[in-house]
Amino acid sequence: MCDIKDLAVVSPDMLLVSNYSKDCVQLLDCLKGKVVSQVQLQGKPWRICLTDRNTAAVDVEGYKIQMIKVQDKTLTMGRELNVSKTMFGLTSSRNSLVVSYHNQPWLELISMDGKVLRQFDKSGKSQHFKSPYFMCTTPGGSVFISDNGTNKITKVDEQLNILQTFTSPLLQDPRGITAVTEDQILVCSFRNHSIVLLQPSTNTMSTLLGKVDGIEYPYSLTYCPDQKKVFVAPNVSTDIIKVYQMS
Repeated sequence: MCDIKDLAVVSPDMLLVSNYSKDCVQLLDCLKGKVVSQVQLQGKPWRICLTDRNTAAVDVEGYKIQMIKVQDKTLTMGRELNVSKTMFGLTSSRNSLVVSYHNQPWLELISMDGKVLRQFDKSGKSQHFKSPYFMCTTPGGSVFISDNGTNKITKVDEQLNILQTFTSPLLQDPRGITAVTEDQILVCSFRNHSIVLLQPSTNTMSTLLGKVDGIEYPYSLTYCPDQKKVFVAPNVSTDIIKVYQMS
């Protein structure tokens, strides 16, 4: 059985997943429904994001970032990057990585070789975050942070400045987050058993998918723009990833 902590779309038919229970990252052929390649890690994978179409960055047990190459339906190990604290979340933004940390929760922007480029302003603002578990980047480069400790979504710019904060009764223990467009952000509302659609321009949220659609304890999700599909993984040990078509 799998315990999927995060997902990323490599191509319309290929999905990259971090399999926590098996200490590996796997490449899934969505059409055939099977694993076509995998790499074993020295530790358990958490967050995963694409830095480009052929490279992924993986949070390994919160203490390092493992780069993985994706080529010809084959995964190979790349370089490792060390981080300064225990990681929570991970996303890529314009040839850099944004990392959220567990201790005194805050953010860092780091280069692809591990150099710290910018840090979140810690002058009293670090209390803005409690558990910034998941992050995503929009096509325009904005970063959205899902914080299940505050039940908030925070939008920051490329310099890690806070732009907006979003709350709603629909957000109960928010987890996975992914961008469809600049103004369509999908969030896993874990305790509400739903996928919430956030529209930043109007500061509104609505339920896109719920229990009636088979959503139960959603933990992570990703979006395929080519096929307009949403992939959702629950917080249970299962081999099932649910796929939903967006109009």
